[in-house]
Parts: sequence; C-alpha cells; structure tokens
Amino acid sequence: MKQIIQDLKNGKTILEEVPVPQVKAGCVLIKTTETLVSLGTERMLVEFGKANLIDKARQQPDKVKQVLDKIKTDGLMPTLEAVFNKLNQPLPLGYCNVGEVIEVGKGVTEFKVGDKVASNGNHAEFVCVPKNLVAKIPDNVTDDEACFTVISSIALQGLRNLKPQIGETIVVVGLGLIGLIAAQLLKANGCKVVGTDFDQAKVDLAKKFGVIAFNPATDGDVVAFVQNLTNDIGADGVLITASAKGDEVIHQCCQMCRKKGKIVLVGVIGLNMRRDDFYKKELTFQVSCSYGAGRYDENYENKGQDYPLAYVRWTEKRNFETILQLISDGKLDVKSLISEQVELKDYLQIYGDMRKKGSIASLIKFSENSNYNKTVAVESNKHFVAGKGKIGIIGAGNFASSTIVPCLNATNADIKYVSSAHGLTAKILAKKANAQFATSDTSEILKDSEVDLVIVCTRHNLHASFVKEVLSANKSVFVEKPLCLNKQELDEIEQIYSACDDEVSLTVGFNRRFAPLAEKMKQLSGTGAKNIVATMNAGYIPPEVWVQDLEVGGGRIIGEACHFIDLCSYLADSKVVAVCMNALGVNPQENTDNASILLKYENGSNAVINYFANGSKSYAKERIEVFAQNSVLVLDNWRKLTGYGIKGFSSASSRLDKGHKRQFALLNERIKNGGKPLIPFESIKNTTLASFAAIESLKQNKWIEIK
Repeated sequence: MKQIIQDLKNGKTILEEVPVPQVKAGCVLIKTTETLVSLGTERMLVEFGKANLIDKARQQPDKVKQVLDKIKTDGLMPTLEAVFNKLNQPLPLGYCNVGEVIEVGKGVTEFKVGDKVASNGNHAEFVCVPKNLVAKIPDNVTDDEACFTVISSIALQGLRNLKPQIGETIVVVGLGLIGLIAAQLLKANGCKVVGTDFDQAKVDLAKKFGVIAFNPATDGDVVAFVQNLTNDIGADGVLITASAKGDEVIHQCCQMCRKKGKIVLVGVIGLNMRRDDFYKKELTFQVSCSYGAGRYDENYENKGQDYPLAYVRWTEKRNFETILQLISDGKLDVKSLISEQVELKDYLQIYGDMRKKGSIASLIKFSENSNYNKTVAVESNKHFVAGKGKIGIIGAGNFASSTIVPCLNATNADIKYVSSAHGLTAKILAKKANAQFATSDTSEILKDSEVDLVIVCTRHNLHASFVKEVLSANKSVFVEKPLCLNKQELDEIEQIYSACDDEVSLTVGFNRRFAPLAEKMKQLSGTGAKNIVATMNAGYIPPEVWVQDLEVGGGRIIGEACHFIDLCSYLADSKVVAVCMNALGVNPQENTDNASILLKYENGSNAVINYFANGSKSYAKERIEVFAQNSVLVLDNWRKLTGYGIKGFSSASSRLDKGHKRQFALLNERIKNGGKPLIPFESIKNTTLASFAAIESLKQNKWIEIK
C-alpha cells in the first residue's frame, strides 16, 4: 500500500510503498477512500522537516537541553548518533481519514466489515485504528463531508472548554479551517460571533456563515471594534485558533474580554502573558487538548476503556459522533470549506506549497484498487545471495533502529526481513538495515527456510509468545530483555527449547557482560567470592509509559533491572540462590523503579543492585564496583575502569560501550559458523527467576530462595 510520510532529515514529503498494517485487538482495519490535509498542523511538520539543524534546535529548546545533558554523561559521538537516529525516523502525516472497515480486531463489537467510518487514521491506503478513535458515518453524509470529522472535533472541544451560553458574544481569533468551523458551531449554539483574520478571503467566507468578520489589516483596531460592538462591556469569551509566534495575540484577547471573561487556546501562539491583563479583569485562561476527553490516555485510546457517559459526557469518540450528526442535520457546512481535491498520486500539489493564498481545506482521493500487500520488497544496493544464515527482525522500535540494526550492519549480517505490526516502521527500518523485505506478517519470517535467526525486539508482553513461535519453527532466537514476564511463560519456553535441534540457540539481550571493560573487570577481579555494587541512575519515566504497565512492560525491575542481575552473575561467575528487595516509600507498588536488590550467590558472593529513578540526569547513568581479594575495581558509566590495589593496573578508558557491538558480532558469527550459545540457558533462566523473586520479595517482605 502507499502512505504519505515526512522525512525530518532532508525535509522531503514522500509517497512510500509500505506493508498493510496488522489489525490488532481492539482496532479496526480501514480501507481509505478520502483524507483531509490539516494545513496548519501538517504544514508545521513539513516546514520543521525542511529546516536546517540550527533552526530545528531553535524550535525545540527543551530537546537541546536534553542533548547537552546527554553529551555530559554519554559523550559527544554517542549523543550525535542518537540525535541523527531520531531525525532518520520519518513521520506519518494526516489524522482525518474516511474509509470502509475491512477487518475487525479481537474484542471489537461496535463495528462490522462494510461500515463506513471516520477516524484519525493517517494518509495511507489502509489504516489500523483503535475503536475509540473511530465513528460510523450517517448514510446522508458524504465522504467529502465526513473527512472534516476529526479536525472539527478540535474546534468542538475548544467550545466545550469555553462553555458559551446562548446570546453571548464570542470572538474567534484566526479564521483558518478550525476557526471557521468553530464560528459555525458557535452560531449554532446561539452566540453572536466575531471573527478576525488578516486573510480577506477567509473574512469574506466567514461573513457568508453569518459571522461578524473583521480584518485588522484593513478595518482598524480589533479591540476597539469589539468594545464598540458590545457597548464597552467586552466579549464574553475568546477562542484562539490562530498560529502566531508573538505574544501580542494573548494581550489583545485580554483587552477584548469583559470582566471575568474566558480565553481558550486551540492554536499555537506566544504565551509571555502580562499579569496585569488577567489581574484587573480576573480572566480565565485554558488550553484545549485536541479532540476531547481521552486524548493521550493509553487506557482510553489504545486499550479501548471508555469513560462512563454519566461522568464524562464528551469523549473524543462522542465528539466525532456529534460532528457527524451536525453535518447530517445540516447545522455544519463543511463543503464550502473545500479548496481543492487531488488524487493520491498528485499529493505534491498540496504539499509542494502549503501556504497557497486562499487555501483552507484540501482533500486527497484514494483509488478503489489499492494494493493489499503485507510484504513489500526494499530497494537496496546490497547484493543478496540465496542460502542459509539469514536474519529476520520482529519489531521496529527505537532500540532496534538506534542499536540493533547498526550493530548488525557493522558485522555485515544478512538481514532478510524486518517486521512490525504497523507496516510503515518495518519499511523505514528495513531500508536502514539493507534488508530484502519489509512485512507486517511475521509468519513470512517463520516459514522462510533461509532464515536461521529471528531477533525479537517488541514490547515486553510479546516476547514470550514470539520466542515460543520462533523456537517451534526450529530457528534460533535472540530476544531483547526480558525473556518473559512470568514463571508460566518461562516454563513453556524451556519445554519448547529443550526439544529443539542442537544448532538452535536462545539468547537474551544481556549485552553488558560483553562490554570490553566488563570483561576486563571480571578478569582483574579473579575467582572466588566477591562483593558487587551496581548503581543505576535509571532516570524518571512517567507512570503512563508502557514500560511501567505490569501487563505490557512488566515494570522496570523485571523489564530493565534484569540487565544488571545478569551482569552481577557474570562478574560473580555464579548463580543467584536468594533475593531480597526493598523499595523507596512507605507502601511501594509492584512496579516500583526505586529499589535496592540484594543477591546471594551459590559461591558466597554478594551483590547489591541500586536501581533508582529519582536521581539527576547530569549524573552518570551506571556505576559498577567490585570488591575482591584486597582490591577494588570501579567501572564508571562504561567509559572508564579504575583499579585500586591491583598490581600492574591503574585504569583503562574507552568510548561509551555497553557491549552491544560485540554481542551482535558474536551472534552473527555463531549463526554463520555454529558453536555454543552466547549465554548458557541455565544462566538466562536463573537471571529471569531472580527478577521474579525480587518482586515476590517486595510483596512478601522477606528473602526469596531460588530453587
């Protein structure tokens, strides 16, 4: 299928051939008929992509600070690699989609195949959209009209925050697409509407909708106009739908308002507010968030958990449905807002110049004969030779893009497939990996006899199921940590793995044991019992992020701290026999990320893992200390190893290296030439059980033995 994307690195807007996305649980797969281009939001993305690096930095000062902090802790080159990796991730454009449901995911009962729907899907021939972001289209509403559903909901949500009353005077600042829709909705609500804009064509169109429209460029002082219109009382409320860099807009809005008036911001303006403006009149200011209640809530949008209507009357989906009903009833005219309609292949007629005079709303028409391909070939300069030893990658997230693929490319690995449920991310990463194919169908990888190794780097809750599928296909598997999220999954994996052929291996991404300085540390610390202290300044992650979700990410102890359990076991050269974990706070939760884990080893070694999320980003992320045989070794953030009391050794330094490169070099070598697994399964199993025991220890408030 074809999809429009924006390349943030070179600024090009591209029509890319990508795999059709999978239909996921709680979602519907939609065959697109039309989409609407948001000339405001999408123009900002396109112009950001075209900007040079300095201008990009100026537009995102908060990101610049993050980059500078990262340089201090990780060094210049690793930071630059991370920045350019981000810029190499093209963005899908569009969020106003109309089409027909062709497939329904598990758990969806509200829709059936054949339903005509509007959604916030991208500009793509097929889109997979969660059910709470989809609404059925009434029979008397055309596709052209339904394309305005989502963007109109942005205007509607602004009004819901403004709470206008019948007879009130409301000023709409900015008569672009959202402003013109908002003005109509206010008129339908019984308000006297004043609209202001510097574009005379938009002012004239607003007048046709019964709006008292004003052009400050030709008509004079807009504040004086509003004051005169309201007999010096001022407007009851102001809705800002304009885009402006300066803060003069907010100042004027305050001057327009009556005492105790309300200002709601939908657009993007400078917000260097003057206290005196608000103080004298006791004005209220609020920013309106997108389509309505539920926006950016993972549980609502992606897990399909609706808010009870009695308590949250207007959600995103209900706003979608309201707009469609208003169009159906003839109370909202959107046809008059259409500036142009183009075929998908002619998309550059819109994106080539997004500041065309008089342009308000542009529609893209999609062909009825869209290609339904779940696997697409990738253009590559690499010469592929038929035969065994190929690699398939399942998952195309940031870690796969920033770390796994560059490491594999450095070893000249033969990557045949990259797979992701979204399709687009698979194609983007496949091009970076010089792979032959991008796919959204993982069965293509599993049934291909040339593929000997499958790399799984999905979200944590999918690790176990994919590992079992790969092993059942009698192929070697590398899975990013953690191996699984519970004991039952571990037992099932072990049972399948024990029945595999000898050449099949299971590897978990415990990369730190392969770092050059870690190997040096183990060598210098010698044999016998050791005391190990590992401190992770892991950094804060908001509770709504998937890693913190016990069902999806397993929490950061199981999902991330397992790295350091493995490292400590490697340095101790022994197995964990008992675990005790204490966490920060009076009643710490199971998904805590501020904890100290004590590990007791079979050979008498002891380890303490301090996994903290409440530290400063300016401090080093990781520090490992080993005390053994009257000596001390300190590894500081994988850049410097210092020895105390060790004859002939004082220190060693390297570029930040956490062992990823060596791990994947060894993995690729093993796939091509055979040999033992990189990490014995018993060690992987022991580390996994220790991570489970840490959580159990917290719950039971005691040491947990590992048998």
